[in-house]
Amino acid sequence: MNVPLTGVLAVVVQDVPVDPDAPTARRWALDELQQPEYHSSPSLLSRLLTWLQEQLATVPSLGLPTGMSLLIALGVAVALALAILWFVGPVRRSRRPGGGARAVLSSDDTRTAAQLRAAADAAATQGDWHQATLERFRAVVRDLEERTVLEERPGRTAHEAVSAAAVRLPTLDADLRVAGDLFDGVAYGGVAATAED
Repeated sequence: MNVPLTGVLAVVVQDVPVDPDAPTARRWALDELQQPEYHSSPSLLSRLLTWLQEQLATVPSLGLPTGMSLLIALGVAVALALAILWFVGPVRRSRRPGGGARAVLSSDDTRTAAQLRAAADAAATQGDWHQATLERFRAVVRDLEERTVLEERPGRTAHEAVSAAAVRLPTLDADLRVAGDLFDGVAYGGVAATAED
């Protein structure tokens, strides 16, 4: 059998390993990974629904129709989720003293620093150290706003107010942080304020 020389060279050339440059190899790898056989696993939602079906299949029906058993199981799951949210979620946090709002000054509190100081003094003369401490810190924040050390921004937390003020008044940083921590402790942490505070 006579094989032409060019045919032998073609077979030899085809057996040489391919050595692509980096961009070509990257493109080939990406093209290969786009093939559908690499993406045939079920989605997370599909796996969740399958798991849920398996769990519901093990729930005893108690002689009830399948639809009724499913509704009862769903009702129990919803009640459990609501109970968890009630005890640890945002519903519970909003029932804390102060309504869960961590703002030093609310948007409807338009009192001046002088009015807030007067409210703090009035509370102090009545021995209401809790209210006196809160109003005094609010007066400090309002005073910083009136002096344009802080921009007026309702809803600002004590931590935000202290951090922003410390940038402009670095020598008062430590005192401001102590006052902010005291405000948070009295307002939200159950700390009992004293005359010294």
